[in-house]
Amino acid sequence: MSLNLTIHPKYASSEEAITCFLADFEQAGEYLTKGDRNVIKKATINGLTLTIKKFKTPHFFQALVYTYLRKSKARRSFEYAKKLIGYGINTPFPIAYAERFNWGLKESYYVSEFIDYDLDFRVLNHKPLYANRDEILTQFATFTFKLHENNINFLDHSPGNTLITISENNTYDFYLIDLNRMRFEPMSLNKRMYNFRRMWLSKKMVRVIATQYALLYNVPFAKIHHLLLSYSKKFQGKANKRKLRKSKRRLL
Repeated sequence: MSLNLTIHPKYASSEEAITCFLADFEQAGEYLTKGDRNVIKKATINGLTLTIKKFKTPHFFQALVYTYLRKSKARRSFEYAKKLIGYGINTPFPIAYAERFNWGLKESYYVSEFIDYDLDFRVLNHKPLYANRDEILTQFATFTFKLHENNINFLDHSPGNTLITISENNTYDFYLIDLNRMRFEPMSLNKRMYNFRRMWLSKKMVRVIATQYALLYNVPFAKIHHLLLSYSKKFQGKANKRKLRKSKRRLL
């Protein structure tokens, strides 16, 4: 079965070149990530520097679900990126997505603009003395507040999915990636604070983010701080227990 490509009208002139690249995906481009689940490559096509993500081939049941009941991860990534940009939220510009069906979904790709970022959020987790860290966290709180105000619940809001570029005068731009799990729904205070739980925030990071978020949301700092710290600690506790169980199983 042929590969079905859907391309953003802005880049229609590159449709053939992108289709040819995807047809030769295994040999073409430069690997950025080569994991068990997904593969990400970088390539320059018609003068455009792109990121191309190939999603893991779903098993038979999932393949049928993605064919008849649910949009593929590639299609959701493309459509959600367009929505985010419409709300003024940064994400690499969505260029195209492609799908191949044969008794269910067999292959899917998401093509987006390549972002030459300066750091991702994980750097802030691992380097407490990183230059201007508190200011970056303050601006990140403002960025996430904007997400929530637009009723965007980014379910994979985690350190590796937030890219950061440094601009002049100590301003920072945040770009969301890995977009296929997202809901557009009213965001209560509890949902907002719960949405931060995967960011692996230290107590100091929680304090900085809570200070800015409380100011923007016009809620007492103590309330924001309590919820944010509570959700973060619970998530980290569960994650650490899972890691411990896995390490014990390996030893056995």
